[in-house]
Amino acid sequence: MTFELFYWPGLQGRGEFVRLAFEATATPYVEIVRGDSPGQGLDALLHAMDDPRCIDPPYAPPFLRVGDELIGQTANILAYLGPLLGLVGESPRARRWVNQLQLTLADLVAEVHDGHHPIASRLYYSNQRAEARKRTADLIDYRLPKFFEYFERVLAHNPHPGGWLSEGAMSYADLSLFQVIEGLYYAFPRAMTGFATAFPRCRAVRDAVAREPRIAAYLKSSRRIAFNTTGIFRYYRELDRASPF
Repeated sequence: MTFELFYWPGLQGRGEFVRLAFEATATPYVEIVRGDSPGQGLDALLHAMDDPRCIDPPYAPPFLRVGDELIGQTANILAYLGPLLGLVGESPRARRWVNQLQLTLADLVAEVHDGHHPIASRLYYSNQRAEARKRTADLIDYRLPKFFEYFERVLAHNPHPGGWLSEGAMSYADLSLFQVIEGLYYAFPRAMTGFATAFPRCRAVRDAVAREPRIAAYLKSSRRIAFNTTGIFRYYRELDRASPF
């Protein structure tokens, strides 16, 4: 089985959540846009999205091609990959639960993005600076604590040992929580100063994922695209501020 990942070039974005699942499990995958062989590159992504013969077209990247099927939406892709890669429990309840956690993280990711693009995604950040300062202030002061209080509670109430979000093993939701925390440390270094003290269980998940040998190797490799100001998590000095953590 060949997994072909389609995502925009030059940024981690939502595609990174899928990459982490592949990297954590040493699963071979082809990143179409980053290749230079026939049928690869940005044109291949655009063609796959707009192909009139496609019966299951994705709305936007990331999407995964497996055989003749295109699977879109990050949480949907991970719900498909989780059982195949051993990143979710075997019971239907466990799979629904991890998907629920992933969808909650997707809500958080959307709010982080809207912090620097509060009016419209099609406008440059420079066109909405004042509104971004207001939106990000609420994100840091109210929304981030609210989300992480929830995940801290989930971790505290998990009856299984190991310190993971679901059952006793790392799931794709743990990988995604790691990515969100990493992104927030990049985007808001001042605001995240007290994060480890305020949310020790969440920080422990982040540290445990980073110590996983395959993830540690990936983070040091050229395959890991650096955070930058074209992705979801963006550092703008004027948006960073002290937090209530």
